[in-house]
Formats: sequence, structure tokens, C-alpha cells
Amino acid sequence: MTTVDSPRAGTGRLSRGLGGRAHRVVFGATADAAIDRELPYVTVIDEAHLVMLAERRLVDSAAAARLLTEIHALRATGFAPLRGRPAPRGVYLLYEDHLIDRLGMRVGGVLQTGRSRNDLKATMHHLRLRELAMAALRGLLRSQALLLSRARRFRTVVMPAYSQFQPATPGSYGHYLLGVGESLDQDILGLRQACAGLDRCPLGAASGGGTDVAIDPARTAALLGFTAPVGHAGYAVASRDTAVRLLAACVLAGLTLSRLATDLQLWSTREFGLVDFPDSLVGSSSAMPQKRNPFLLEHIKGGAGSLIGAWTAAVANVKNVPFGNSVEVSTEAVDPVWPALERFTDLTELAISVVAGARPAREAMLRGADEGFTVATAVANRLVAQGVPFRVAHRVVGRLVTELIDAGVRVPSEVDIDATGRRLGELLRSAGVTTPVALTGADLDPAAVSRATDFGGGPGPASFAAAHDRLAAAWRDHAREVAAWSDRLTAAEVERNEAVRRWGGHP
Repeated sequence: MTTVDSPRAGTGRLSRGLGGRAHRVVFGATADAAIDRELPYVTVIDEAHLVMLAERRLVDSAAAARLLTEIHALRATGFAPLRGRPAPRGVYLLYEDHLIDRLGMRVGGVLQTGRSRNDLKATMHHLRLRELAMAALRGLLRSQALLLSRARRFRTVVMPAYSQFQPATPGSYGHYLLGVGESLDQDILGLRQACAGLDRCPLGAASGGGTDVAIDPARTAALLGFTAPVGHAGYAVASRDTAVRLLAACVLAGLTLSRLATDLQLWSTREFGLVDFPDSLVGSSSAMPQKRNPFLLEHIKGGAGSLIGAWTAAVANVKNVPFGNSVEVSTEAVDPVWPALERFTDLTELAISVVAGARPAREAMLRGADEGFTVATAVANRLVAQGVPFRVAHRVVGRLVTELIDAGVRVPSEVDIDATGRRLGELLRSAGVTTPVALTGADLDPAAVSRATDFGGGPGPASFAAAHDRLAAAWRDHAREVAAWSDRLTAAEVERNEAVRRWGGHP
């Protein structure tokens, strides 16, 4: 007859476990992978839970002390006694059975008092997501800091601002990088907002209906570094929306990094020749000896695509699932999230490397802005300032550009200013406008035009400085919030360790 002290008592509802084939699919041949993935978090949760149970006198203090000591000792070995073993009912029950084998059912069997595997798993996911989200935020902050630094350094390096792959207006390499930094600012804000879901602790929700055991979920939450417990038990175990939101935020940031990589890859081609990379950031061809391949950019672009695939898989597993505990949501939906978030942090590291290593070709950039006739809009604006309706100015400047190109002019900054002004006057008169034309060399100089664009967020010095100062202040705010979050988690860890020691756990 099975006794209460036997760790093999099971649930009392099932007489046997999964068949071998199904078990291998669901749990694996051994528990090792799940041990590394789950038990470091589970043991931390167990410490907080046992401290709370002891404080509430829901478990015997001596039993709590023995359990805390055994959990600490097991973790210190890297869970060696559990490795290489099958887990017929999952890694958690393998772990619990080990504690029962070591301490007996009356001690080892109290660990699940007032909780379920459902809220335990949801809490474990929060802890794991917290680490990945913190790494993602730090990677983005480092990326944005570098972009802001490089933007300031290259703010006067004039280049074409492109529209639909065509030279559009005079810009600067620094202004371009500042724009990517602005996009990352929004990405960081979005990720921070997604992280808000990690502030509440699911532990205490049990299987989704709460518990009649007089636990203190707020105490457990505090010991684990959360600001509060989840207020609704059903939501706590039914949803993994925080994981999906975190991944969605990383998808959007990945799009920003992918677009940056696309530009740098295009600009590094021989046809553009606007940026170059050192040998440490390129690869060679196995067949073509002349090639220098900036393949890290392709990893960034491909990685961003992988993030989209992971998000699609996650939400597909949530769709049409009843709003309660479900394997589709709690396991299948989150499985793509973990590698995707780790991959995202790798993408930020690659982005840091390529942005830091990209070397702008100053002369080629300026020549591209000049030969691309990017000053044309400024010339039209000069006519508008002299009383010409913009649509007329736009038309006659377009005709002038066509004539110059047909005449073999490649560099508008080198044309005869007086002759060009006279021709504009003729074109205006043919359009019925007799306003005198007064052009200067600055009107045809991309660098001068770029410096004059101090309105509407352009690359002009005052405009650039205002945008840079604003983004730098936002960066400091983001960094302070992340640091405060990290400090709160550290303080909770210290408090938890002290509480464990008070209850006779590990030294």
C-alpha cells in the first residue's frame, strides 16, 4: 500500500505516466535541458515562497529551514543529482520528488502549499523575461548612445538625404544617424512600456482561481523584486501577453536596426562608395578574391526577419485559445520568445560594431550631394523668398536642372552664378513672372544649404543641437529608469537572502 510518506504517491488520479514516445516529445529523453532552463528560477521563487509561508506560520519553521538549506545545496551543485534522469511528469516534479526523497513527504511535500504549477510557471516566465528585457534595454541604450555620439562627430559631413533611393536634399551623415537615434528612442520607450507587465507577480494565483490558503502574495512579490502581485488569478495564468508585447517591441526595434543596416550596406557598394568598413567587420569570398563583404549587416537584417517570424508563431499559438491555463499559451506560445529575445540582444551588439566601424567617405558624400543637384529645392525656396509662387519656382528650377544636365553639367556648385541667375530670370519671364533673380554661390553649395536648414528638424546647427540635446536628455531618462529597476531587483535579492538566513536556510 502506498503511504503518505512515499514520493511515488502521484496525483491519486492517474495510475501510470505518459508512454515513451509522447514523453520524449514533450519532456525530452532527460531533464537536463529543462533543468538549465527552469530550475535556477524555480529555486529562487521557492525561497521567496517558503519565507512567506514561514512568516505566515503556514509551514513549520523547522521544515522551512530544512527545505531552504536543501534547495540551496542542490542549486550549488548545479542540480547534479537530477541530471541524466528522465522527468516522467516534468522537471518541476522531478525536483520536488528529489526534495521529498531527501527530506520526507512531511517536509518536502509542503512546497506547493497555496500555489500551483500554473502560477509557478507564470512567475518563472516573468523572471526569465525580466533578464532578457533588461539585456535588450541595455543593448538598445548602448546602441543609441553610440548613434548620438557618432551623430555629433559627423554632423557637418555633408551627404545627400535620399528619397526613394534618389538624392533629395543636402543632409549630413550625422543628421542621418541622429534620425536613427530618434527612432531608437521610440523603440526604447516602447520596450520600457512593455516591461511594465513584468512589475506584477503571478504567484498566488494558483491554478487560476486563487487559493483559500491565507498566503501573502504581496510579500512574495516584494521578495522577488516585483512591485505588486497580479490582481486577477485567471489573468495571471491564462495570459502571456507581456511576453508577446516584449517581443513585439523588439520586433519594432529590429526593424529600425534592419533599415540602418540596409542603408549602410547600400552605401558601402562600389556604386555609392559613401561608407567603408575595416577588415575586422567584413568577410571575404571563397571564390572571388577581390570581394570585401560587409556580411554582418546581413545578419542584422536576417535577424530582424527572424524576430518577425517568432512573433508570428507566438501570436498564432494564442489565437482561438480559451482564456484559461493552456499548453498552447504557457508553453507553445512562449517557446519562440526566448531565442528571439536572445537573438535581439545579439543584433544590438552587431549594430554597435558596424556603426562604430563605419567610416564615412567625406569627399564622396559631398560630391554625391553636389552631383545629385540636391540644392534644387533651396534654389526654388530662394525664388519664393523673392516673391515667386512656389509652384512656378518649382517648375522653372526643374527646367533649369534639365538644361544643365543636358549641357553636361555634373557639379552645379561650379556653374557660373551670374549666367545661371540670368537663365532663371528668362525662365521666369517665360512663365509670366518678372521678379528679379539674385543668386549667390551659397545657393548652389550643398554644405551651405545644409547649414541653412535650421527649421523643421533639419541638419542645420541650431536644429541639430536642439534635437541632439532632446534625445540625449531622453536617453538619460531611459538609463535612469533601467538603473532604478536593476537596483530594485538587487535590493530584493539582498532582502530575500537575508530572510532565508533568518529562517535558517543557506549561510
